[in-house]
Amino acid sequence: MDLAFKPDEEAFREEVRDFLADNLTEDLRRYAARMTSVYAEKEIGLAWQKILVDQGWAAPSWPVEYCGCDWSLAQHYIFDVEMARAGAPPLSPMGIGMCGPALIGHGSKAQKDYYLPRILSGEDFWCQGYSEPHAGSDLAALTMSAVEDGDDFICNGQKIWTTHGHVANMCFCLVRTDSSGKLQQGITFILIDMNSPGVRVDPIVMTSGEHIQNSLFFTDVRVPKKNVVGEVNHGWTVAKYLLEFERGGHAYGPRLIARLEALRRHAAEQDLLTPDFARKISLAEADATALEAAEMQLMAELAGGGTPGLKGSMMKIRGTELSQHITELAIELAGLYVQPFQPHHTSPGGPVTTAPPSNAPLVGPESAVTSSAKYFNDRAGSIYAGSNEIQRNILAKGQLRL
Repeated sequence: MDLAFKPDEEAFREEVRDFLADNLTEDLRRYAARMTSVYAEKEIGLAWQKILVDQGWAAPSWPVEYCGCDWSLAQHYIFDVEMARAGAPPLSPMGIGMCGPALIGHGSKAQKDYYLPRILSGEDFWCQGYSEPHAGSDLAALTMSAVEDGDDFICNGQKIWTTHGHVANMCFCLVRTDSSGKLQQGITFILIDMNSPGVRVDPIVMTSGEHIQNSLFFTDVRVPKKNVVGEVNHGWTVAKYLLEFERGGHAYGPRLIARLEALRRHAAEQDLLTPDFARKISLAEADATALEAAEMQLMAELAGGGTPGLKGSMMKIRGTELSQHITELAIELAGLYVQPFQPHHTSPGGPVTTAPPSNAPLVGPESAVTSSAKYFNDRAGSIYAGSNEIQRNILAKGQLRL
């Protein structure tokens, strides 16, 4: 087996590195190094997205006709690795990573032609309206209603844990259009303008002091029927398709490995790389490398026109649990210097930051200031996109036939 990259692939690596050296500013890099959430703030994410859009690299997995990249599997892998190594901030996945693929897979030509360019430009910034107070992991139990009224639906109900709901202007949403049959049969996937009359957004401030998530309330919100993606009452199909990409449509491995390398480097610089701690990092690196190999196999299948399927659940479980483990190692390394939760700055609406001051001292990828906040924030990783317990049930049913 020849694992070496070909000369043209190494040339592509140099192209990516040169691009990052010229375009990834120190401010963006420094912000990313101090992120405590998996999501960058809107302004930061869109600033970096614009740079990638200008290069043609913002949505490399999209079809070429919609500004995707005609890359090989090796090029996709190299791009992910170099982005992680350079410390680039992640883009918000709601548009490019979730709504975009859902539209590409199930949307009408008019919807693709209208929304996909606006996702790339940042003109539309998306949030996801899935979970409800009584319907989280049991998503099919959702009750937010959509009643037909001429050319519109009238929507009433509540969504919760809505990431970036306070800064998004669009929401891809699951609503109940029929309650007469099985729960999954009466759900519709619809796109809602967040500026519509009757939409209210209430903040949810996390234990880490960050305002990332929200509760959404919809009262007689009028939504055009043309905003339905797929067919009315068949939105469960679109939702499952999208969830596969949310769970397994991106690579965890390169960023996990980059975080571990930074943790090892800092421990060595501070003379804290004891044999026991070095062993813990090595074991985590072995797990992250194995995950990366599995992701490469999945990427090959996606490049061939497939979907993540059950492997999306596997990647989600391993990726989020390894990320949580790395936060535990960061806490252990910071030791007595770990600072307890304290908001970094506030606004009239309360704590809104997802990163500490730019002069905060670094401890690997997380600083002593942020390691506890990152630890608290990352507890959500094994819950969002369907809890890891649910993912294991999906694997037991789909793969083991239990």
